[in-house]
Amino acid sequence: MYDVIVIGARCAGSPAAMLFARQGYRVLLLEKARFPQDTLSSHYIHQPGVALLDRWGLLDELRAAGCRPIDHQSYEAPGVRLDGFSLPVDGQRTTYAPRRYVLDPILARGAVAAGAEFRESCAVTDLLFEDGRVAGVRCTTPGGAETVERARLVVGADGMRSLVARKAGAPQVVEHPKMTCTYYSYWAGVPSHFELYERPGRWIGVIPTDDDLTLIMTYFPQSEFSAVRTGVEPAYLEAVRTTAPVLYERMSAGRRVEQLYGTGHQENYFRKAYGPGWALLGDAVHHKDSITARGITDAFIQAAVLTDHIGEGLHEDPALETALKRYEEDLDDTFSGFYQSALNVAELKPGGRAELLRNLVGHQSLIDRYFSTVSGACSFDDFYNTELLTLLDQG
Repeated sequence: MYDVIVIGARCAGSPAAMLFARQGYRVLLLEKARFPQDTLSSHYIHQPGVALLDRWGLLDELRAAGCRPIDHQSYEAPGVRLDGFSLPVDGQRTTYAPRRYVLDPILARGAVAAGAEFRESCAVTDLLFEDGRVAGVRCTTPGGAETVERARLVVGADGMRSLVARKAGAPQVVEHPKMTCTYYSYWAGVPSHFELYERPGRWIGVIPTDDDLTLIMTYFPQSEFSAVRTGVEPAYLEAVRTTAPVLYERMSAGRRVEQLYGTGHQENYFRKAYGPGWALLGDAVHHKDSITARGITDAFIQAAVLTDHIGEGLHEDPALETALKRYEEDLDDTFSGFYQSALNVAELKPGGRAELLRNLVGHQSLIDRYFSTVSGACSFDDFYNTELLTLLDQG
């Protein structure tokens, strides 16, 4: 009998397992893959996520793995270019964009070091129900045998297609249509910082990552997915050429070192976050278009919020119910603004945004505060301060 079973050992599950174990709970962490294994990702960790890694004692290991530090961001759209960077969070201003085969094992090792039991190549096939609540899981061992494990709480950190969400009957409480599709790859010999380029119908993201490689991502409207997927490479290159010509020149001097990866499965939703004996984390509970690269950071925050709320109250029914309800409320309070912002960007209609941002040129503090709204270092309400409103009135 475990206190907590966490299903999924990536950016939501491993931190949750680590934090539960640090609270003294007996934790089982299950992962269907065998690490290290890559996965689709936008890679970027915003300042709040870096601050959490530092608080958890994992940041030095990430740095030692050789991930390139990032301390400069630019945004370019028709008629405007901004250069700056987000404000720090808990003293952390430098950011990172690690490959997932680097980051995810670091997080899993952190969980094991805290005392969690970690089983790889272990697929969960069903939930156990007893007396109207989730009481454990059925799973297969690496050798193919089926086993049953029980716990007070089962946490589904198992992605958009979450088995826990499906078996527990967690409904989507907020949902919007898919808006973009994305394709990306890794390039050598392409110097970069954190760069964003936009024009109507196109968005390009450029992020330094491990091994001196540069991640270059292209975004297209969801309506073009069928056409793009039949000719990915020419569509990818043409999107860069017509949206970011200077970047295209740099790419021409470099070389692509991996295949093109991509997806049109860019869902936008909040699910019911908990029920009797279960809770959801990460993409299992909330997903938005990856265009603002919030997934990793949001997963870290959710793991911290869930475990903080539960604290020592896991085995007391009223305390656990209150903790899970507060967790669900915090999801809405914390992520609704980021969710709407991602939907706004995913429209791929830069006109109004570019017009606003043109007013910031020459005002570095406002530029950095704008970048801080995306990172989470500054709230949207704080961005629209007296200085900005005065500037807009003058404009």
